[in-house]
Amino acid sequence: MNDVVQATATAQKALEVNLNSMAYGSFAEIGAGQEVARWFFRVGGAAGTVAKTISAYDMAVSDALYGSGERYVSRRRLEAMLEREFDEVTSSLGSKRGDTSAFFAFANTVSASSHRNPGQGHGWTGIRFQRQPHDEPSEIILHVHLMDDIGVDEQEALGILGVNLIHGAVHTHADPRKLIGSLMDGLSRDRVEIDLIKFSGPAFAHVDNRLMSLQLVERGMTGAAMFTASGEVKQPSEILHKKSVLVVRGTFRPPTRLTIDLLERARDLFLAEPRVHGEEPVVLAEMTLRNLSAPDVVGHADFLDRAEVLGVLGIDVLISSFQPYYELADYISGYTDRLIGLAVGMPTVDQIADEKFYENLPGGVLESVGKLFKRSVKMYVYPTRDESGKIVSVDAAPSSHPGPWNYLRDFLLETGSIEPIRGYDESLLSLHTPAVLSLIRAGDPSWEDMVPLKVAEIIKSKRLFGLQPAPSVDVGGVLHE
Repeated sequence: MNDVVQATATAQKALEVNLNSMAYGSFAEIGAGQEVARWFFRVGGAAGTVAKTISAYDMAVSDALYGSGERYVSRRRLEAMLEREFDEVTSSLGSKRGDTSAFFAFANTVSASSHRNPGQGHGWTGIRFQRQPHDEPSEIILHVHLMDDIGVDEQEALGILGVNLIHGAVHTHADPRKLIGSLMDGLSRDRVEIDLIKFSGPAFAHVDNRLMSLQLVERGMTGAAMFTASGEVKQPSEILHKKSVLVVRGTFRPPTRLTIDLLERARDLFLAEPRVHGEEPVVLAEMTLRNLSAPDVVGHADFLDRAEVLGVLGIDVLISSFQPYYELADYISGYTDRLIGLAVGMPTVDQIADEKFYENLPGGVLESVGKLFKRSVKMYVYPTRDESGKIVSVDAAPSSHPGPWNYLRDFLLETGSIEPIRGYDESLLSLHTPAVLSLIRAGDPSWEDMVPLKVAEIIKSKRLFGLQPAPSVDVGGVLHE
């Protein structure tokens, strides 16, 4: 019954596009993606929508049409397909029906899973389209993971996703958030994961793709999404593939001088690792939805404030729904077999050692540690200052958590899976991000000395994190700030 409802809903979307008086374009599908155009023929009225369909299944044919490349399933190949197909349909038909048609080109390039690797299919799909006749084109591209074990099920899922994308571009492009929500109509995370979406062109002139990445994670369409320091959204393999990766998790509200010292000292140790030596590692700042949903976070504006300050520091960003660190390590290890470094402070170690965070794990802390360090993972730990003023490091701290943690910690120190950060700046240990944020919001200028200069400059210039003007002082009848 559910399959019937799903098919009916997808068919209705395809029919709505076919009955649209303006939408007219071409379909190009290569690799495992062969199912989208079929929906528009099945429901009737395709003559009003379909100018051409093509399946360049043979690699030589694909190269002849779209240019040669090392990877057939890639963003570059998709963009070449969209460009060629859109240019062809507009140049061929522009003089005949350009005044009445909003042209589009839909394309996908997909690698299906195999008998040896079920559920490992993935691909790129996208659409280039005009909102109105003669408009400059806009574009939406997606990267998807296919989770079905059987090829025919993957093809079915791709067909549904393609119809959703085309329908969204034609009917809901004015509301990108609604469009994103509609992409999974008739699908589930068990079948399809979307870990990249990029909007571009005049239809999306005011869209911030960083917020669209956040939407993917918030809606449960993926476990994590990524964008660079410059704000460009990336599919994780484009950045992480076979690279050593150093990650720092935090709220970054804002990054303090301690945050940066932690990252720099951890990076020095990471670069000295024999498995990393001579390589330029990827450095990531991870923001989890747990932190993004804190009670005092003001909507998405707060998220963008963090993205801005991390951008000026030149740090790429990973947005995730991960909770324990082993989920983060598992995710990254899906893209690289190189060393993964985790830059953390002592408060994080205390959380890792706390049994209350692992109520769903039968083995508790022991199982969690096993999951975290089963891969090529190493943790670099910055010390802290306790309430008495004493500096506490990971190798000297008496644990506040009874049970197996003390033995695990000693074992991990001995095997080199945990390494204390020694060359730290003792003067920074009193810095705490919540306190700095409070000073910013109160307009107390002392916060400026607590963050890197670049961070202070962008917070002041863009009034980030609710920055208030400094209190005015009445001096001789003249107000001064």
